[in-house]
Formats: sequence, structure tokens, C-alpha cells
Amino acid sequence: MELKYYSLSADGGRDHNEDSVGVADAPQFKCFILADGLGGHGRGEVASSLAVETVRSMAEKFSGNDLGEWLADAFTAAQQNVIAEQESENFRSGMKTTLTVLAVSEKTVQWGHIGDSRLYHFRRGKVSRRTLDHSVPQMLVSAGQIKEKEIRHHPDRNRLLRVIGAEWETPKYEIAKAVNASRGDAYLLCSDGFWELIEEKQMEKLLKAADSPEQWLCSMRDVVLANGAKQEAQMDNYSAIGVWLC
Repeated sequence: MELKYYSLSADGGRDHNEDSVGVADAPQFKCFILADGLGGHGRGEVASSLAVETVRSMAEKFSGNDLGEWLADAFTAAQQNVIAEQESENFRSGMKTTLTVLAVSEKTVQWGHIGDSRLYHFRRGKVSRRTLDHSVPQMLVSAGQIKEKEIRHHPDRNRLLRVIGAEWETPKYEIAKAVNASRGDAYLLCSDGFWELIEEKQMEKLLKAADSPEQWLCSMRDVVLANGAKQEAQMDNYSAIGVWLC
């Protein structure tokens, strides 16, 4: 089975890009990493970059057999490193980041996340599952107070409940159960600056029309930019990684 992928990241309408993306070759799997920094003044960029580099380094040193255990260790290490960087720069009030990680081995696929950067799993051209945001709007959906489609334009959509860089007594990340690596499946990792401006039906439609992950992401980016130009607020940074199992 062949693995194809493509990534993109841009500042949107902001002065600088606080998103970070990365890819790593582990001895037994391929790792895809996306983080969306919070905090402003460039400190979000520090947190997201540090989180991505931490996961990348841990992937390259992988020597075990359990992807779920490795993912948990990677998120824990990212948390420890970001907290340590906050302390060294005396900036505990900021420098936080989301983190989404996808690990693809020969037989299984597994992922983890914290925050509102999403992972979508597509099977037979349709969204099979997605990560649930650690945000106030997602919590309201779970409580039955708003509908799923209302998340994108909710006034509290940027209020996150869990992120890397916020102190925790118990781990706040989520690790999904492993799924079989199936030919024809596609995965999309993306920051909120990307998924807020494109509906899932459009993702599916453009996936079916694309000949490669690059074409898929670029066509989705066109939609993101067109919708971003229509909104009154300034566009956020946006980043995405598309992964195909062929």
C-alpha cells in the first residue's frame, strides 16, 4: 500500500503564522503533526513549533510496538516541553497550542488530539469520523443546546477547554482507537482557520474529484480563501495535511 500526502500552511490575514505542521519517518510508521498556537505576539508560534518538533523527535526515536502508547507519550512530552519553555521565558499566561497527530503503520492507523484542530477520516469518499473539539461550542453540542452546524459561527468558537501548555493534573488529550489501514481511505488534519471555512460536504466533493492529495488540498484552500474573503472578520492562519492510503 502506497502513502501519499501533501501539506500547506499560511498566515491568512494575520501578521504572522502561529500554525506549525510536520512529517516524520518513524522506524515502523509515518507520522503527521499539526498544531495551532495560541497566545499572540508570536508566542503561539513558539508553542506550536515546539510541540511539532517534540513529536517529530519522538517518532524518529520510536522503538516500541504500541502506537497508542507512543501517542500518549508524545503528547505528554509536548506538554512538558511547552511548560518548560513558558517557565524559561516567564510567560505562563500564554504560549499554548492545539496538537493533532496521525500515525500510519503498515496495518493500522491511530491518532490523538487536544484542542480544536481536527482530524477527519474519510472512507469510500465520505466522512467516517472526526475528532471532537475541546471547545465551548462542542460542549454545547454534546449537551444538546446547539446543533453541530452551529459550531462554525458560534461566538465562543475560539474558547478552548483543553490545550497543550495549560496545567493539568491528569492528561487532557484524547487518543482514538486504532483502525485498520485500508486502501482508499483519506485523512485530513486541519486547524480551525481551515475547517471553519469549508463544509464537510465540500471536502467530500473535492476529494472525489481530486487525483492527488495536493489537488485535494489546493482545491479546498480555494474554497477557504473565497469564503474567508466574504466574512467581515480578518482571516485566521490556516493549515492542513492531506493523507491518502493508495
